[in-house]
Formats: sequence, structure tokens, C-alpha cells
Amino acid sequence: MRTLILVLRDQLDRDATVLHEADPGRDAVAMTEADVHRDRYAEHKQRLALGFAAMRHYRADLRDDGWTVHYQPADAPAGAEDAPAFLRQQLAEHQPERVAMTEPGRHALLEAIEGVCEEMGVPLRVHADDHFLATHETFEQWADGRKELTLEYFYRERRREYDVLVTDDGDPVGGDWNFDDDNQESFGADGPGMVPEGPAFERDAITEDVLDLVRTQFADAPGALDAFRWPVTPSQARAALADFVEHRLPNFGTYQDAMWTGRAFLYHSRLSCALNLKLLDPMTAVRAAEEAYHDDHAPLNAVEGFVRQILGWREFVRGVYWLHAPEYVDRNALEATEDLPEFYWTGDTDMRCLSECTGQVREHAYAHHIPRLMVMGLFGLLYGVDPQQMNEWHESMYIDAWEWVSTPNMVGMALYADGGTVGTKPYTASGKYINRMSNYCSHCRYDPDEAVGDEACPFTSLYWNFLDRHQETFSGNRRMNFQLANVRRKSDAELQDIAERVEEVRALTKAGEI
Repeated sequence: MRTLILVLRDQLDRDATVLHEADPGRDAVAMTEADVHRDRYAEHKQRLALGFAAMRHYRADLRDDGWTVHYQPADAPAGAEDAPAFLRQQLAEHQPERVAMTEPGRHALLEAIEGVCEEMGVPLRVHADDHFLATHETFEQWADGRKELTLEYFYRERRREYDVLVTDDGDPVGGDWNFDDDNQESFGADGPGMVPEGPAFERDAITEDVLDLVRTQFADAPGALDAFRWPVTPSQARAALADFVEHRLPNFGTYQDAMWTGRAFLYHSRLSCALNLKLLDPMTAVRAAEEAYHDDHAPLNAVEGFVRQILGWREFVRGVYWLHAPEYVDRNALEATEDLPEFYWTGDTDMRCLSECTGQVREHAYAHHIPRLMVMGLFGLLYGVDPQQMNEWHESMYIDAWEWVSTPNMVGMALYADGGTVGTKPYTASGKYINRMSNYCSHCRYDPDEAVGDEACPFTSLYWNFLDRHQETFSGNRRMNFQLANVRRKSDAELQDIAERVEEVRALTKAGEI
């Protein structure tokens, strides 16, 4: 064998450079379903099922194209426990001249693979992941010399670079780069009404085998498997994109921040898992949305909001992760040390918003960006959850979470543990925000308007206490001036009463009685 090509679970790009530069007659592909350190965290059943099913379809496609694929299934007897150990076995068995792979999405994994190749004396070539739209060099050049890494400016340059929603003069279509102010509506008292659910894909023998495998071999894994409906092939991913553009994109922008009881998906695309497994090309998604605008099928605020998620935020957080790897994962700027509450796993809490949102994650391995950031992430920030515990929970439970995308979103955006690298301010709010954007509070025993007393919303109590405790930390942040001014208006007696309520909240949380 000339070259052994290692392909990981989140690298299922049929058009990857690493394959183009190889010869099926002389080279071989190696894949293992044990590609995550299982001692790091237990994965959601649907996350496992999606990854295994997508890998096995990828393997079938490669073999149809004449490739030799050395494949280790999750239930292989005496199988390697992770990708580096699997690679070591493959090198010993096949003795290739070299190893080639696409860059992994986790810095520590790249280092471990480099270590195995060095140990075995086999050269390793790591190809850039050209599935993304900004290279590491592009991001580094953009970030060089900037005091703050602001998404908006990075996003504008990507729009111009790829000629997306811009005029011939390079100005934004519609006169503005960002229509976020139009994308923060909540549903009225009658709720969202009927929203198209999206496609449910027919399960072939490969997918059914995987679902049976996860049910039996991973019965103790967190989450439920019954509602599995994710795309596992490129054709299914493209069908999911087409369905979103046709049925939900027109209303996506207006209601992208809204939440509602029992409605996990609403107008969201749910394409991030297909993008992150490389089943769907990001520019294919961007161009499909842009075409919907030019065809008068979807309004500009919806299309721009969707484009910003892919061409802006997705590329931006990847750039941040690799710019600051490996130390970024361990940041804890606010010195948060509380253990992750058990209800993140079980949903067993009287706080209806958290019960609802963690329930969505258990049922679907998914909740959209506002439950992630402004409910589950917000509680973690205000409560002071250890960032690494929060990040590992997120990677474990979310269908689309990999370290490169999870860490900037959890450690950075949600918990402000990076000290402001991703966001220029912590995303703090009281229970009133959740009440405004959802119907959760109307079904809850706690009152979002109250910060003190047995019926006080824990979010509201924690919010005021968080601002009080961190006044000095945020005193120089002009974006926090309004919130800090409000907390300074409270008397010492009020703040003391709130602090006592927070201590009660912490005790009840640890006892599982909140």
C-alpha cells in the first residue's frame, strides 16, 4: 500500500482533496466508528446513529467507486478504542508508505494522530479542510492586529469575497449588511400555528442496522432514539435543504429567536449536522437561499439571517477555535466552578424553560440557537457552571457539536469564559427575556418578574446577583453600562436579599429540588 487515508466521522466529503490526490488502485481508506475518546463523554444515541449511518453510506459509496476501505464498526471485537489507536493498528497491519488525512476538527486529536505517525515512523500529510469557506490563513490575516474579533466585519468581507447578496459596487443588497433587528419577533398568544415539520427520510438497510446497533450496544447512552429523522447521505441532505428553502425559509428570519412549548424545530433548517459531517456543501446552502430571495420566494431578512449563520458565524467560530487552540478549550475568565446541574441530563426541574429545552435535546439531540444560548447557556453563565463541564455536555448531547464549533459557542458565546474573544459582552438576561420570547413562563411555577421569595424565577435572582458580583469585571465594558446602572440602583438590602435567594437556588439545585 502506498497511502493509507484516514477518514474521520465528521469528514464525509465525497469531494475531499485527500481523495482526489489518491489512487484507488494503490491507496486505501481507513475508518473507525470509535473516533471519539469515549472516556471524554457519553454521546447521545441519535448522534451516534447519525455518525455511524453516514459513515457506512460513505463506505458503500467508496467501495462502489473501487476503493479498498478498512473499516472498524462500533461493535468490533477487540476493536481500538479511539482513532489514534485504530491508526496504530492499521499501520502495523498494512505498513503503508505514508498516511494522509483531512485536518481533524479537534486540536488534541490532530496532535495524537501526529504522535502515532511519528512513533511508527510513517510520514503524515494533513490536508486543509477545503469544505470550509475561510482558510486558517485567511482568518489569521483578518484577525492580525485587531483589538476585538467582531463577527460583523469578518462576515462582510466573506460576503464580498463570495459575491453573496452584494451589488456590483460591493454594497449590501437592501442597503444593510445585517437585518437582525427584524429577526427577533416572538409568537402571539395563539402560538406559531402549523409549521411544516420537514422531511422524514426512508430508512434503508444500512440505517436500520445502525439503529438496531445503537439500541442494543449503546442502550445506556443518553437521549432517545425514537424520533431519529436526520439526513445520512448527501442526497438526503440536499433534499433537507430544498425542503427548508421551500417551506420554512420565508418565515425563518422573523421568528428565528422565538421559542414555544413542544416545538423544537419551528422554522429552523436543522442543516448544521449535515454541514458539519460534510454531507452538504456550505455554498450550496448559501446559494439556494440567495436564489430564493432573487426569485421573490423569501424576504431579505430571512435570507440574510440564514446566510449569516453559515458564511458568517460558522466560519468565524472555526477561525477563533484554531487561532487560539489548544489553550482556548480550557479558558475560564469568570472563574466559574459549579458542577453542571443534573437536570441538564434529566430535564427534572420545575423551571419550565429548562425542562422544555433539555427535553428537546434528549428527544431530538437538538434545540435551536436561542434555547442553547439564552436558556441553557444563560443558566450556566448566571449559575457559574464550570465551562469545560458545560462544553462536554454540549458535545455529548447535540447532533451537530464538534469541538471546533462547540467550544467557541459554549466556552465563548454562552459562558463568556474566553473573556470576550467571541462576544464583546456576556449574553446576560433575566427571566423576563425568556417570558418575552416564549410561552414557557406561563406554564411555570416561578415568576420571571420576581427576584426574591420562594416563587422568584431563579434566572431573575441569578441575573441580578451575577451583575452585582461582577461589577468590577465589567465596569470598563461600555456595552454593559445599562445593565450595571440598573443593578447599582438597587439598595444594599435588596442585593443582600437577592444574594440569599441565590444561595437557596444553589442549594435546591444541588439537592435536585429546584
